[in-house]
Amino acid sequence: MNAIINDIEVIKAKTSKITEVDFNNLKFGNTFSDHMLVCDYKEGKWQAPKVMPYQSISLDPSAKIFHYGQSVFEGMKAYKDADENVWLFRPLDNFKRLNISSKRLAIPELPESYFMDGLKTLLQVDSDWIPKNEGSSLYIRPFVFASGNGFHASPADEYKFIIATAPSGSYFSGKVRVLIEQKYSRSANGGVGFAKAGGNYAGQFYPTQLAVEKGYQQVIWTDDNTHEYIEEAGAMNIFVRINDTLITGPTSDRILDGITRKSIIQLAESEGIPVEVRKLSVHEVVAAAKDGSLKEMFGAGTAAVISPISGFGYKDKDYDLPELKDTYASYLKKRITDIQTNKAEDPYGWRYAVK
Repeated sequence: MNAIINDIEVIKAKTSKITEVDFNNLKFGNTFSDHMLVCDYKEGKWQAPKVMPYQSISLDPSAKIFHYGQSVFEGMKAYKDADENVWLFRPLDNFKRLNISSKRLAIPELPESYFMDGLKTLLQVDSDWIPKNEGSSLYIRPFVFASGNGFHASPADEYKFIIATAPSGSYFSGKVRVLIEQKYSRSANGGVGFAKAGGNYAGQFYPTQLAVEKGYQQVIWTDDNTHEYIEEAGAMNIFVRINDTLITGPTSDRILDGITRKSIIQLAESEGIPVEVRKLSVHEVVAAAKDGSLKEMFGAGTAAVISPISGFGYKDKDYDLPELKDTYASYLKKRITDIQTNKAEDPYGWRYAVK
């Protein structure tokens, strides 16, 4: 059955998979909703997007995504409150960042209406897929990749923009132990570290695998030049609390301008928590761990919101963080998730109603 919603063509799935899903036991990003949004770039412009049944896609072996890695993505979530209202969190920031990432990889930028109207249409069609269970949400993955063909090392002439969604539970459970990286780098000056490019994450997997083999769950990335400064935590931004001050590194060519990161900074400042956005050395963190002034470390990102760190390893030595009763991590996570799920007022204008 075809329909037009928000000026977007909708081709409905003949049958739904939703009855096969146990919404009480959702893993992260393993179950996919009935529909997806698809939009093609060809002949020099983005074509009209459409919502269609979730399905496999066919690509020529010479498609440039396989050879030159032109691929960017975003991560978002949709929430449903007790009154069945559907909410997004700062979606225009995701749209803007997707285009910033695309520009860096010579991918044509998307029109805002295609992204926002397409996303709203998809969520309206698959509204029943948005979980209401505590801690669950509909994870949203917008992504763009080079679908044009050819072995010549140049930007593609065709691209595909897709939004797929997955009802999901928590990304991480419990606290994680991390290893401060001394050899490998996530990104470099003048590179693509600020973009959500697929290749950034591919390059993280091997060093992370080495850390896992040593008993850690994630890597703390340091600067590419000296490995003396803390930059990111795995695939997330990182915050460190020394005494009562929350510290995070400034954005740069190497560090992603995280939407959760920005929200934490603004929220903490408005709540009277001292915040410093500055370079933070490994030496300062280790010294704080030794003298007891290091109170908390946590990662921040869309998938986990906030992921507490229980300890870190550096130069073959482990450092444990104290177990505090009241933490910035738990307080800020609750404040953000309460805004996201419409359980609290939103004085910042972050919450976006899908109507």
